[in-house]
Amino acid sequence: MKIRTRFAPSPTGYMHIGNLRTALYCYLIAKKNNGDFILRIEDTDQKREVSNASQLIYQTLEETGLHYDEGPQMGGPYGPYIQSQRLDIYHHYAQELIRKGGAHYCFCSDEIQEQDPCIHLSDEEIQQKIQNGTPYVIRQTIPQTGITTFDDEVYGHIEVENKTLNEGILIKSDGYPTYNFANVIDDHLMHITHVVRGNEYLSSTPKYNLIYQTLGWDIPTYIHLPTVNKDETHKLSKRDGDASYYDLKNHGFLTEAIMNYIALLGWAPEGCEILSLNELIEQFDIHHISKAPAIFDIEKLKWINGMYLRNMPLQDFHKLLLPHYSFIHQSVHLLEVSRVLQPRLLQVNDAIIQETLDFINQAYPFDIQVYSHKKFKTNPEKSLNALLLVQNHLHEISDFQNDENILQFFINLAKENGMKNGQVMEPVRAALTHKRSSAGGAVELVHIFGKKETLKRLNQAIQNLKDSL
Repeated sequence: MKIRTRFAPSPTGYMHIGNLRTALYCYLIAKKNNGDFILRIEDTDQKREVSNASQLIYQTLEETGLHYDEGPQMGGPYGPYIQSQRLDIYHHYAQELIRKGGAHYCFCSDEIQEQDPCIHLSDEEIQQKIQNGTPYVIRQTIPQTGITTFDDEVYGHIEVENKTLNEGILIKSDGYPTYNFANVIDDHLMHITHVVRGNEYLSSTPKYNLIYQTLGWDIPTYIHLPTVNKDETHKLSKRDGDASYYDLKNHGFLTEAIMNYIALLGWAPEGCEILSLNELIEQFDIHHISKAPAIFDIEKLKWINGMYLRNMPLQDFHKLLLPHYSFIHQSVHLLEVSRVLQPRLLQVNDAIIQETLDFINQAYPFDIQVYSHKKFKTNPEKSLNALLLVQNHLHEISDFQNDENILQFFINLAKENGMKNGQVMEPVRAALTHKRSSAGGAVELVHIFGKKETLKRLNQAIQNLKDSL
């Protein structure tokens, strides 16, 4: 049988990380086995539906490369793929379930704690209440004896006593189905072979299986996923405003890095963790999914994002960063700025880039402390002497856009004056930025600023040091 998975989100806002991971795993399971990946919009909770949320779902799947084979925007043989357009289907099977003893009308106004008393109403009493306009729901009928068992690919064999299951609502009083009913009907009619969802549905799965059994349908393969937590005890929650895909994008994370990272939330590859979508398809194995909750580690995501940034061709990285350089008013070599940032940057957003490059438009205010460096054994007096040397010989650099040329200049100058390389280059770095640390050292900074701006800042630093000593 061809493997078919489905991603069935509710249109209630941005897609948070747990939902996106479910979509990714559904996609990987299908594609690894040359199967079909189906998108279904579960919009039966009309009160929680958010305007334009469905469009965000389509857009997110498109951006992340999780292209579905059947779904709302492209159709398919088992549509419609939006639940609010399938109400007649649910009512048909609700009536069939009632005829087979798997469901019943309920006219109770209070929440049912034990077995529903409405189960004992006669057909005549039911019809009379309906004719009188008494509000009702259709509730599942749970056997009070026996055990329901099922096997999950992650959590193994599970057995539940039927008498411990509550008789949940299948069709609400507004005529809409609950998730607990609609997902069973749709999964069967859409020929879903593997149901992938969060482990919060483990406790409800026996009730779903009772519906399958009553209707005489095959039960799919279950793959329940561990929760994604923000710490040891609290899971990520869309309702609590926890990270969504677009939150991460806006904070400067690449789509490829986000998808790579969320694949690791509950699943471990054999070997390298940096994997493209095609590599994930090749390596993914449901038997490597963990039972333990996954902790969302922003630092791990930063590390992965940094790896993707460093592996980009420089021209592509530079193109990515150019829109973030609009704050730079100084005439500098922007490609060299990108070259300096590429091995250092973990995220690409305005705040981080501006903080990293805040010395370019104007050096920090003079601070004599930055001219003392324990490692290089420099102090303000030694730094002043080094800067005077550089000032007097800067004209010897023949090409200010050649790092090797600039580096050799500093090496020769240090050697000729009995100094270590760092005793020349660290004061220059300090003079060009007035920061204790900076993206790029003396060589890169001279390349970025060029001869005119470098000489201007050296002159100013020399004057500041003379005035302070």
